[in-house]
Amino acid sequence: MGIEMNSKRCYILFAVAALSLISVPVFSQSLSFPVPDSSEIRKTLVDTWFEAPLSLVRQNNAEVRQNLSGIAFQVHLEESADTFAIFVSPEEMLNIDVYSSSGINTVPTKVYPGDAPGSWVLVRNKNDGSPVRIVYYFTKDSDIYLSFSPAGGRTSADMIIYGQYAAKNVPVGVSFDRFYTASFDDVLSWTGHIVPWHYAAVSKNLYHGSIQMMQVIRKNLPRIVYSEDAMYDEYGKPVYLSNGKPRQIDEKDADKLSLSSAGFVKWIVDGLVEPISGGYLKRKPLLVQTVAYMPTGFPGTMSEQYNLSFALDWTRNLAAAAFSVRQGVTYLYKDSAVDVRIEPFAAEMTAAGSQRTAGYIKDSGYAVKTLKALLYVLAATEPNYFYLGAVRQTDMKSPEVKVFNQSVVFIPYFDSTGRFACAVFRNGTETTLEDFMTKFKGCFVNLVRIETSDRFFPQ
Repeated sequence: MGIEMNSKRCYILFAVAALSLISVPVFSQSLSFPVPDSSEIRKTLVDTWFEAPLSLVRQNNAEVRQNLSGIAFQVHLEESADTFAIFVSPEEMLNIDVYSSSGINTVPTKVYPGDAPGSWVLVRNKNDGSPVRIVYYFTKDSDIYLSFSPAGGRTSADMIIYGQYAAKNVPVGVSFDRFYTASFDDVLSWTGHIVPWHYAAVSKNLYHGSIQMMQVIRKNLPRIVYSEDAMYDEYGKPVYLSNGKPRQIDEKDADKLSLSSAGFVKWIVDGLVEPISGGYLKRKPLLVQTVAYMPTGFPGTMSEQYNLSFALDWTRNLAAAAFSVRQGVTYLYKDSAVDVRIEPFAAEMTAAGSQRTAGYIKDSGYAVKTLKALLYVLAATEPNYFYLGAVRQTDMKSPEVKVFNQSVVFIPYFDSTGRFACAVFRNGTETTLEDFMTKFKGCFVNLVRIETSDRFFPQ
């Protein structure tokens, strides 16, 4: 049997269930990041490296020192056109392939990456030697870091996640020179309630459902062929998405699944719904409009001729249906709280300096350029969810028209090493997040959340 979309409400249950979708940032004094500590080493470097003129710093040879735990750090200088930087970086082992006449020999080699977890960097002005900023690296991903800058006798903090400011110019009640010798635990203590550490506090063991779903989807991709206007109904029968009528499958594809962009994301959601309900989702409730256009405006006029919000409506209704099945009570989209509407960023880094970011825009979503940072935050704060995206593009024939006509699946997670990754599936194929962002540069994507599950059995 299919899943009926009735109008029954249960607001008490909804309130409790909807709250489960909301991440509440809570800082714990026990929050810690397992990064090597160079604070004891840095106490011996202030006069000769951190405050000495550039001419004297240049005379210092790169040196390796051990902390109290026996971990080696390299201290060295790097220069650019306007600034110079002193790095205090922990030792790591890197396997290097050495080619010779006898073949390839893998040799473990000591390296000191300047952006490895535990690295500390002081940037100074070349003209007068004044400090510009201090950077702490604390994750496996060097695009996530904390930066402190002097601000007229005070200190301001920035947290950067893939070029987006999760915190910007946040005042810290500690003088800048104290960061010369401050451990990362000190930094956590000073900034725990003013910097959104929950965006970066990664747990590696909460993504089993996400990884399971990702692997099952990958295993099934060879069975899928892309076909316009193609989906499977509540009985698992091939039908046209546009009218629900039966469609014939080409003989050459008899052992495959033919799916459109929208049909593909329904196939994934059906794989979560069927183990609970015993049936797949019906087509008609997924077409219910979720956007009300002003009748007098241009979008309103165009919406009378074209379905401008098809993928937006489809993904929202899919997420609401999945939520309903899991809760055992039917919710329409507007009551389901499935839209992602968080505002984790204050600004973005650009070639021209920091600029305010648009963040979430109602019925449009987020700019694609912010997607990697956004999915990182979602993976950290909502580890049990994956996301359907509806892409808003400019119509090629009518540039003034913005249309939601592409559906996509994002499964963000952290792997066993604590490194961020995101599987992206669209039109029955897998792509990288970077390639997706390049292809849809300048577009917007609206996200809806669906809870992951180990009980995932797509048709």
